[in-house]
Amino acid sequence: MIQSQELRARHQLRPEQLRWTCDPAALPFETTAELHADEVIVGQDRAVRALDLGLTVVQPGYNIYIAGPVGTGRTTYARQKIQNAAASRPAPPDWCYFYNFQQPDQPMAVSLPPGQGVEFRRDVEQLLDELKDGIRKLFASERFETRRSEVLHSFETQINEIWQGLETQARQLGFLLQRTPTGIVTVPVGPSGEPIAQEQFALLPEQTREEIQKHGRELQEGVADALRRVRSLERAARDALRELEEQAVRSTAGDPVRRLQEKYRGSPRIVDWLGLLLADVVEHLDDFKEGEEPAMPFPLPMLARRDRLQRYQVNLFVDNSHAQGAPVIIESNPTFYNLLGKVEYRGEFGALVTDFTMIKPGALQRANGGFLILQVKDVLLNPFTWEGLKRALKSREARIENIGDQFGAIPTATLRPEPIPFDVKVVLIGTPLLFQLLYVYDEDFRKLFKVKADFDIEMDRTPQTMADYARAIGALGNKHGLRPFDRTAVARVLEHSARLADHQERLSTRFNDVAEIVFEADAWATQAGRAVVTAADIVTAIREKVYRSNRIEEKLRDLIHRGQLLVDVAGAKPGQVNGLSVLQLGDYAFGHASRITARTFVGARGVVNIERETEMSGRIHSKGVAILAAYLGGKYAQDRPLSLNASLTFEQTYSEVEGDSASSTELYALLSELSGVPVEQGIAVTGSVNQKGEVQPIGGVNEKIEGYYQVCKVVGLTGMQGVMIPAQNLSNLMLREEVVDAV
Repeated sequence: MIQSQELRARHQLRPEQLRWTCDPAALPFETTAELHADEVIVGQDRAVRALDLGLTVVQPGYNIYIAGPVGTGRTTYARQKIQNAAASRPAPPDWCYFYNFQQPDQPMAVSLPPGQGVEFRRDVEQLLDELKDGIRKLFASERFETRRSEVLHSFETQINEIWQGLETQARQLGFLLQRTPTGIVTVPVGPSGEPIAQEQFALLPEQTREEIQKHGRELQEGVADALRRVRSLERAARDALRELEEQAVRSTAGDPVRRLQEKYRGSPRIVDWLGLLLADVVEHLDDFKEGEEPAMPFPLPMLARRDRLQRYQVNLFVDNSHAQGAPVIIESNPTFYNLLGKVEYRGEFGALVTDFTMIKPGALQRANGGFLILQVKDVLLNPFTWEGLKRALKSREARIENIGDQFGAIPTATLRPEPIPFDVKVVLIGTPLLFQLLYVYDEDFRKLFKVKADFDIEMDRTPQTMADYARAIGALGNKHGLRPFDRTAVARVLEHSARLADHQERLSTRFNDVAEIVFEADAWATQAGRAVVTAADIVTAIREKVYRSNRIEEKLRDLIHRGQLLVDVAGAKPGQVNGLSVLQLGDYAFGHASRITARTFVGARGVVNIERETEMSGRIHSKGVAILAAYLGGKYAQDRPLSLNASLTFEQTYSEVEGDSASSTELYALLSELSGVPVEQGIAVTGSVNQKGEVQPIGGVNEKIEGYYQVCKVVGLTGMQGVMIPAQNLSNLMLREEVVDAV
């Protein structure tokens, strides 16, 4: 016992070793209101430099993957950094879709300088109004009506001459011409000029009848020839009238179209399209005439004049008229259509119809010439989105396609808009694990995302990083309208950050977790009526945050207190040691003490892991027990085989046991059982062991110590209780003040 006390005294830690304490006097300000608090990213030099490189390189493939855990400020910083970079770049052009007069199913894509898309659409609308008004006035003008009458009169004169000649021929042959709805009828007449009835014709001499029939056949040939000539003249009249109308419309519409062509002469495609528009207006001039819509047995809205003129409209696809620099698009729901664009449809009489005005942009088109920020998890979870994004990046063009065109069993007729040249810097935000999986299993990924910005979860604690942290707290307060934090509050936040990092010489970069404490401390200061946030508010915020989540921890401690979970914290027993583990509940983790026991008996089976035998052991825990067995063999079976039957188990554990941090505890229990030397039950143990018998550091050391302290507290503190930890974990100690005070 004396040797045990000497050993304990030699390795016992002093209170100041259990926690780093920030001296508020070391902070050169009274409150954060004195600081020049701009939004900054602290402790991410590697990621910042990578992001700077990715935003500078313009060659294809240098898209960016931002890797890091949630809460490190990766998204906020990326958005801020990219927006600053975008502000110094020129605004990209507008994009419009036009009706393709030559290939109607392939709308044309045309770019214009930023802001001119709106202007051009307005100019085309005004042009259309001018054409409708001008053509209406043209056809209603007296001059046009005079010219039209002249053309008609010329043909009517020729037609009348044909009819007069035919009537003269009919009289000479003894016939009368009668016009009926079904055509021209020839009727023979007598000497007095009266029509010969059928009965009278039958009483005529045969020679007379034959002569009349002969003259009738001759007249029929004349009638047929006259009809052919009349129809030819009518066609010529229609063609002449059409030519007259087209010439008049071409003259009326030509001037405004040419003015618009001159205005946009810098865009050859627009000039050509306006020329095709003029030709189409001339070809379909009936659409511009005033008059009633064609009578239909039921209404057909798709045939209305406004729809027939829709092909002359402009679909302003991407409007950058209000852009201040390059666009920065953050797509929070990157479905296939939200990302790549779509052709919409509307229902009409049970059918789906569309036109070029229903082509809608996706995030790719809206971000063209700028930056697109996506959460990689959202992209991967949406079907077809990842492949569509890669196609756009590889082909460097944004093509709008319907999923049904690619995967439908039957091809359907639809629009195929002309693809738009694609120049976007894509920034994916995700976890390091997703980066590794994509890099290994997707060969396109490594070619398309050559820049990795890796965000760390911790940084070294230096005077500079502490000052930057204080500025970050001040910036957070300014952004959200919080009270100033005095130096004692900032010191407490820094200590909490070190606790989150589980290291006395480092600070956490999980600013989301820190921000929660900052917000809640401000709320507690509000309730207390303080004008500034103090250390007391930080302490309250941390304590209350724990209290909201530690119900299960308190239930387990109560079970130990009532003796339903068996944990001895006093006395000495062989083959029994208190092991420590960390239970993770999602938003809260805490340490839990478990009794680890060992039993030995005659046999040669070796060390038996009861958890493994019952399939309750995780792979890492099973590995730890196997290493323990290897250490025993290497230590005690050099000259002869080790004949041993031993069993190890976590008592009263009914779920999977994972991790190797209890392997040293299991070793001590086994050695105690073999030797019969009792182990002090007031000392809990944590630490893994390797095959050489060396104790290795573990994680969660603070939670384990605090959890065991709470167990001893509810059972009864004796002054002889403690936790044995690996020496390498000394720098990880950031224990709560209650535990430090108890030491």
